[in-house]
Amino acid sequence: MDIPINDTGREQATNNGKTLAGLLDDPARFRYIASPLGRTRETMNLVRLQLGLTSYGYETDDRIKEISFGLWETHTFAELKLTVPDMVRQRREDKWGFQPPQGESYHMLLNRVRPWLNYVNEDAIVVCHGGILRVLEHHLNGTSTAEVAQQAIPQDRIFKWDGTTATWL
Repeated sequence: MDIPINDTGREQATNNGKTLAGLLDDPARFRYIASPLGRTRETMNLVRLQLGLTSYGYETDDRIKEISFGLWETHTFAELKLTVPDMVRQRREDKWGFQPPQGESYHMLLNRVRPWLNYVNEDAIVVCHGGILRVLEHHLNGTSTAEVAQQAIPQDRIFKWDGTTATWL
C-alpha cells in the first residue's frame, strides 16, 4: 500500500542525505530514481535537498515498487493468524516462495526487478523499499533466499552496489 512516510522516516531520509553529501564529490552527476510510492518520493526529495539539488529532479519507476501483499495489504499479521492461519504458517515456512492471494512472492518480485537492473546502467541514487532490497541482496550478493527473506532491512542506512559487491553503509 502507499503508506505515507512518518517523522522517523523523514529524519532517516534527511540523515541518509547528509551521509551521501559527505560521500559524493559531485551529486549532480548521478541519475536519481525512486519508487513512485509517496514515502519513497518524499524520501528522495529530502535526500536531494541535503545534496543541494532541487527536490523534484528525478524519475520514478514502477518496477521498484514494494512487494505486493495483494488481499493481505489491509490486514495485520495478527488478524491473518486468526483468519488464515494455514496460509500464515505456509509463509513462515517459505517466505521467499509464498504468494499471498493476488500478491507477489519474493521470487516474483525478483523477476520484476531484474529488467530494471539492466535499465540502470550508470551511477545512480535509488530510493526503494525493503522487499526490493531483499531481492537485490540475494541477486547481487548471492545471499540465500531463506536468509534474505528473514533479514532485517535497515531504513537508516545506505545500500551501495559498486559493480562487484553490495554493502550497507
